[in-house]
Amino acid sequence: MRETFIHEIEDLNDDLIMMGSMIESAISKAVEALTNKDVDLAQEAIEFDNQIDNKEKEIESRCIALLVQQQPVASDLRLVTAAIKMITDMERIGDHAADISEIMLIIADSDYTSHMSKIPEIAKATIKMLNDSVNAFVSRDRKLAKSVQKYDDVVDELFVDIKAELTELIRSDLEESNQAVDMIMIAKYFERIGDHAVNIAEWVEFSQTGMYKGTNIM
Repeated sequence: MRETFIHEIEDLNDDLIMMGSMIESAISKAVEALTNKDVDLAQEAIEFDNQIDNKEKEIESRCIALLVQQQPVASDLRLVTAAIKMITDMERIGDHAADISEIMLIIADSDYTSHMSKIPEIAKATIKMLNDSVNAFVSRDRKLAKSVQKYDDVVDELFVDIKAELTELIRSDLEESNQAVDMIMIAKYFERIGDHAVNIAEWVEFSQTGMYKGTNIM
């Protein structure tokens, strides 16, 4: 029975890695579409969110089956519970990638690219956070999970810089205000992606210790 559970956990890890890769691809597609004003790629990124949603349901079903069939001990229960919580945040990241592409479709005919500023940089930072948080779960690496939580400061600072720069543009050039507001919204979605990566990292810590946000819950 124990050997079967370990095998199932390995399969779960593979699924989580695959879902993480799918979400990274969604973010990359959104950024590329935004940078190159590629309407077709933006539409592809939006439609790709359905595949991410389906992967979430698949992993959730696997986790429920593990809980029902394998009768896990406390440490195993924390692991599977953490995975269920993680995929919720991962699915939300996929949603935000689609949200960014939807904004791009709305502003595709405008000259917004000159206002992207640090958007590619904040996108790269959030992809790093996502990859590190999923890898921390798979490798049971609490130190890496902690580094993800700390790295969120980098994303927050980038968002503050982007917002300040674009807010000043709104004040100085009303003709550019609509595009600047759209860019702030896009930056905010990236900032939220970083927050979800932090949530994933916090569930990694829970899976190892039973502690979540400083409280022992299991």
